[in-house]
Amino acid sequence: MTTVLPASARLAWWGTAWLRGHAVPDLVLDAVIGEDATHVVVGLPETDGTATLVQGLAALRRRGATGFGAAFPAEGDPVGLGGPAEFNRDALEVGEAVLVDGTGLGLVPGRTGAAVVWTVQPAGRRQLPDVGEADRTLRSGLLETAQALADLDVARWRPEVADRLLDLRHREAVDAPDGVPTRCVELAARALQATAIVELALEDDGGALSAYEIQQRRAALVPLERAGRGALTAACSPEAWPPH
Repeated sequence: MTTVLPASARLAWWGTAWLRGHAVPDLVLDAVIGEDATHVVVGLPETDGTATLVQGLAALRRRGATGFGAAFPAEGDPVGLGGPAEFNRDALEVGEAVLVDGTGLGLVPGRTGAAVVWTVQPAGRRQLPDVGEADRTLRSGLLETAQALADLDVARWRPEVADRLLDLRHREAVDAPDGVPTRCVELAARALQATAIVELALEDDGGALSAYEIQQRRAALVPLERAGRGALTAACSPEAWPPH
């Protein structure tokens, strides 16, 4: 069984694979669109109206695109973003974006029914977490969160979370095209595992009995949620990939 990557991760991996000759357009379309009805691109410089995803990718390649990198920011933690303010604001609103290396442009996804619309905007240079650093931060975050939640008796209020934390070796695979380093594929799988644990643990605040308990549980989960987003950003950004 495989885990579905966020739209920006899919576009980053498969768009980069296409640019580097590892994937044909039809394969890219299938992988990026997935279960959605369609993906389109708007706001391309010197282009009127709406472009198909293939047309959008081709236009970006003509403008000098060398790779596509993802960002998964949150309020107070704009990881993977480098401005300007309008692009950061829109990316923060949806929690993801794609930066197009070599063009000074970025794409922010928006959902309209069963379709995804990628809006092109100017995007600045960014600083990224190193893959190794992101990996170490995520591993330590999982261990620290597991201990913190054990101290808060996670097995009592969310036994399924306790089960997942006790079996961190078991995680669903993610589909990746040729050219993505194995280490990054594995890091993305761990990042999605971490964010799934956080989402599960925060459901209905775990049946917390008091505001103090809610605060404790959220405090225990924030570092893991941040580490998960940072790890997924690094894993899906070719600028941060280790050399082959």
